[in-house]
Amino acid sequence: MTPVRILLADDHPVVLDGLVRILDRPELEIVGAVPDGQALVDAAVERQPDLILLDISMPVLGGMDAIRRLRKLGVPSKIIVLTMHSGIPYAVEALRAGASGYLLKSSFGDELMQGIREVLDGQTFIAEAIRQPVLSALEGLPGKGAIPLTPRQREVLRLLAQGLQAKEVADRLNISPKTVEFHKQQMKQLLGIQTVAELGVYAARNGILES
Repeated sequence: MTPVRILLADDHPVVLDGLVRILDRPELEIVGAVPDGQALVDAAVERQPDLILLDISMPVLGGMDAIRRLRKLGVPSKIIVLTMHSGIPYAVEALRAGASGYLLKSSFGDELMQGIREVLDGQTFIAEAIRQPVLSALEGLPGKGAIPLTPRQREVLRLLAQGLQAKEVADRLNISPKTVEFHKQQMKQLLGIQTVAELGVYAARNGILES
């Protein structure tokens, strides 16, 4: 049987070495290991691998841009992102850009091999740790604002968007200010938002102010 040809891209030599060891199997063939996104694009166009494993955070050209470039160039290789970024927006963006898999470096042993098998079989594979929220977010798109929030998160967001401070929100909802801050940070990560003002914009656009 012809081995599956795999191209690796990560700017950490230790990660590349680890992947080479894990993927040292008769049914797999490593056709290259590159340290940045541009080198990945060049190697993929030249070597046409069956599968590409890449990180998001890479120099010269980031992983997301590399995925878009590969798809624009018509490279048909299956793509799996292997990254430390567990934020839901990262996974959603990667899958919408053209990746077929999204795995976390914190658990890329057996899960990596399972992901490779399923992606090569034409399926989409998402790390178990973030699978359900990512699938929920993808089901709610095309709009970025469709990423779901829990009822409690919506309550916290609605009050923050009205201009209340964390202590006031806590008093209103009978929870601690620390819990309010926790929900605020979780929402920022989930939605890819940096400031409370941006949370307010999100709330306004998605009808949360009236909920």
